[in-house]
Amino acid sequence: MVAVPEHTAPGQPDPHEPDTTSPATGEDYPGRHREYEGRHRADPEGLSVWATAQSTGPVQRRGRYLQESVKHPARMLPAIAAHAIGAYTQPGDLVLDPMCGIGTTLVEAVHAGRDAFGIEYEPQWSNIADANIRHAHDQGASGRASVIRGDATRLMSLVPKALTGQVALVVTSPPYGPTVHGLVRPGEGGVVKYDDRYGEDKGNLAYRDLTGLAGGFAQILRGCATLLRPGGVVVVTARPWRKRGELVDLPSAVIAAGLRAGLVPIERCVALLAAVRDGHLVARPSFFQLQQVRKARAGGVPMHLIAHEDVLIFTKRPSPVDGTGVVA
Repeated sequence: MVAVPEHTAPGQPDPHEPDTTSPATGEDYPGRHREYEGRHRADPEGLSVWATAQSTGPVQRRGRYLQESVKHPARMLPAIAAHAIGAYTQPGDLVLDPMCGIGTTLVEAVHAGRDAFGIEYEPQWSNIADANIRHAHDQGASGRASVIRGDATRLMSLVPKALTGQVALVVTSPPYGPTVHGLVRPGEGGVVKYDDRYGEDKGNLAYRDLTGLAGGFAQILRGCATLLRPGGVVVVTARPWRKRGELVDLPSAVIAAGLRAGLVPIERCVALLAAVRDGHLVARPSFFQLQQVRKARAGGVPMHLIAHEDVLIFTKRPSPVDGTGVVA
């Protein structure tokens, strides 16, 4: 498929996008593969490409999330969380996001009739996540959800022991790629970047280098493995990014972290950050991605836009058993 640009005037609705502001459409997103609900993605007949950007991020969030949610520098597309929840859980299951940010995973879970809880390090984001959950309930969401404020690298010290072995699904994403974060507005000296930081606390995992980030994320996944029920699944989205022109392979670092945490990779899918229109990919890059690619091409480097997130799917490593099936 060939990627083609899509232009919409600032402040104008996208003529290709459906209206998702009404209650009737707010329960689901265009492009979500409803035929896969309840099916495990390992099904060889299932697609490994998730068409999760048929609508733009702002359209997906419109009316479903509070306006202040836009301040978070790296929001997961709601359709990615919704797709994972629909594919790997049933109503009433328990979902966890150990780095929940503004609560995207939790909101999508409660709208789908699942229960959920999340961990968030920064008070600003945990407060918005709480507000988004209340907003979801005001819209009729039937699931229950809560946010725990704390450091997810110490997950088991934050979570009640009664939840050990109870989580059906973990959906999360590590912090990454400061060059793709933030919003922009015109300024006197050009474009001004804002809302591009997770917070000011340097204890935040977002401020570690790749090695430190991978180590901290392995600690988080180790706690997730303890909380998973038998057959439970961990879904991690991770986007590669470029630093000084070099590609940073975060997905491979996440796989290594999962292995160190005692998890087993079972699938590797792609969540599109571009729409599919008549056999073409319609790119939806950020200002910063476009700027980076244009600069590279002007310098003779044939760089292309990254139009997907890797979706890395793990399950818990089985315990050794004897011949009778009893844990040894």
